[in-house]
Amino acid sequence: MIGLLLAATTAFVLAVFGTPLLIRVLSARGMGQTIRDDGPISHPHMTKAGTPTMGGVALVGAAFVGYMVAHVRTESVAFARSGIALIGLILGLAAVGFADDILGVRKRRNLGLRKRGKTGGMLLVAVGFALLALQWVDVSTDLSFTRALDLQMGATLWCVWAVLMILASSNAVNITDGLDGLAAGSATLVFTAFLIIGFWKFRHPEIYGIEPAQALDVAIVAAAMMGACAGFLWWNAAPARIFMGDTGSLAVGGAMAGMALLTDVDLLLPILGGLYVIETMSVIVQILSFRLFGRRVFRMAPVHHHFELGGWPEVTVIVRFWLISGLFVALGVGIFYGDFINIPGSLD
Repeated sequence: MIGLLLAATTAFVLAVFGTPLLIRVLSARGMGQTIRDDGPISHPHMTKAGTPTMGGVALVGAAFVGYMVAHVRTESVAFARSGIALIGLILGLAAVGFADDILGVRKRRNLGLRKRGKTGGMLLVAVGFALLALQWVDVSTDLSFTRALDLQMGATLWCVWAVLMILASSNAVNITDGLDGLAAGSATLVFTAFLIIGFWKFRHPEIYGIEPAQALDVAIVAAAMMGACAGFLWWNAAPARIFMGDTGSLAVGGAMAGMALLTDVDLLLPILGGLYVIETMSVIVQILSFRLFGRRVFRMAPVHHHFELGGWPEVTVIVRFWLISGLFVALGVGIFYGDFINIPGSLD
């Protein structure tokens, strides 16, 4: 428990006090966001061109230090392979996002890496994590919901499944990161859920079949990411002083998928991250509808822009979407606990 508190507190404090330093550095170097010119004219972000981006550097950096401090300052908490692999995944995706962000700033357009380069980088990181999880962490290759199901996928199929989950989750958070604080606030809630799940599986290894040290280290990473997202939100909340950029959104989304895979809650992730599913599906529906029928379902996609164009103030959209995210997280955690109490002998 002390390790979890240290990770979350350290990451929160570093993000709160470190982010303004990053803002000064980025502002001095003119590393501001270039806004897409096809966005809604009334969208507040249209007046925010030049706001520093790449805030994910502070977010990921704070989480990394928080994770390290939890181990250095707590003798009873040992580094585990699951936590190390997860941190590697986060740093790897952050690096891909950073390359995308910095190229976008230098080219003065809201495009960084080419799609092939960005996808290739993410794919490389995801495959590396999947192989580490299989060969080094020795993760279960069963399909899972709240725990491993009796559906063996095998190493190859599980590797493909893991890569798809990481790519899908990373892109989903990236799509959601379109309003001030929307992604950071919702991610704080989702990482809180993974903290609970990881710690619960650490306390009940005989039921879930996960090594206690492995489950605990995932919980510590979740605590660090939760604290870092909450601390970053201090400066990213509307009106944002800094954007997380792809550096943050890819790392945050990938972290969620990695945690789900390492704690055997694969199919629970779409519920915990229900907001991201809605945002992503709105884009898919919009594209399919326009290409097949020449008509748009939403005023603009992702769906948060639909409500903005409908007259909702930006802050109203953000807070209501946070509430939706919170409801999904509560539902996911409730399902997880409901399954636990139905396991014979779990309450003995």
